[in-house]
Amino acid sequence: MELNFNFGGLPKDALEGKHPRYSVLPVPYDLTASYVSGMRGGPRAIIEASTHMELYDDELGREPYLAGIETLPAMESTALGPDEMVKRVREAVEWILEAGRMPVLLGGEHSITLGMVQALLVRHPKMSVLHLDAHADMRDTYQDSPFNHACVARRISELCPIVQAGIRSLSVEEAEFLGQDARKGKNARVKTHYAREVLAGIDWDKAVARLSDDICITVDLDFFDPSIMPATGTPEPGGPLWHDALDALRAAIRKKNVVGFDVVELCPIPGLVAPDFLTAKLIYKMMGYINERLDKRGSAAKAGRKKR
Repeated sequence: MELNFNFGGLPKDALEGKHPRYSVLPVPYDLTASYVSGMRGGPRAIIEASTHMELYDDELGREPYLAGIETLPAMESTALGPDEMVKRVREAVEWILEAGRMPVLLGGEHSITLGMVQALLVRHPKMSVLHLDAHADMRDTYQDSPFNHACVARRISELCPIVQAGIRSLSVEEAEFLGQDARKGKNARVKTHYAREVLAGIDWDKAVARLSDDICITVDLDFFDPSIMPATGTPEPGGPLWHDALDALRAAIRKKNVVGFDVVELCPIPGLVAPDFLTAKLIYKMMGYINERLDKRGSAAKAGRKKR
C-alpha cells in the first residue's frame, strides 16, 4: 500500500537538502484484534488528518516540521502470524536507525510495538518504556498467542523496565503479575499508575523519574476517555483527557531522551474525523517536545564548547 501524501501534508521537496529527524512508518496491521477490528485503517486516517493541521505550535512557538519529517511507504502486513509481523517491524526499525533517524510508528494494533522495542534495545540497551494505555496488556498469552496485542507489555517487561499509566482494565492473571495480589511480591520491572491516580492529579515528574535516561514511548489511544477517543477497538470508560496526556508526555520528553515512539490502535469511524485529527495532533506535539529538548541540548553543548 503506497500513501500518496506525507505526514503534515508536507510537499515532496520539503526535505530537499535536509536530513530528516523523523521517519514516520505506517503499519496497517490488526490481525490479533480481539473486539472491534479496523485498526489497519488507522495509519491512513492519521496521515490524511495530519494534512489539515496547522504546522505552527502555539505552545512551543515554532514549527516542529522544520526538523525534518519523512513519511515512508506503509508496511505490508503478513498473515503468517503476529510473531512474524513483530520480526518485520523490528527489521524496518533497524533500517530507520541505520539511516540515523528516529522511528515514529503509526498503528495498527499494539502488537507491533514489540518489534520497535526489540530494535531500539540493540542500540540503547539500558532503555525503558513509557506505556500509556487503558489496558495492562500483561497477559502471558491471549487467543493462543504470546504475541497478541493483549500481551505486548508483558513481552516488553521481559526485555526492559516499563512504566505504564492510565490503566483501568486488567484480568486476575495480570493483577497477580503486577503484584496486586497481597500474597505476591511487587513486580520490580513494572510500575503501574491506574487511571484513578492520573485523574486525581498524579505527579508526573515522580512517575517519569522511574524511567531510565533513554526511553521509548508507546501510546495506545484507548488511554483517552471514549468521550474524546471513541475510535478504538477496545474503548474503556473513565479515562484521561487531552491535557492529561500532554502533561505526561511533556514531563517525560523534557527529562528523558526519547529514541523512538509509536501511537497505536486507532480504529477509524466513517464520518467521524475528530479522533483521527486528535491522533495526528498528538504525534505532532510529541515531535515538538522532542525538538525542544534536542535543540536545548544542542545549544548547551555549543555553549560548553565556546567556554572551553
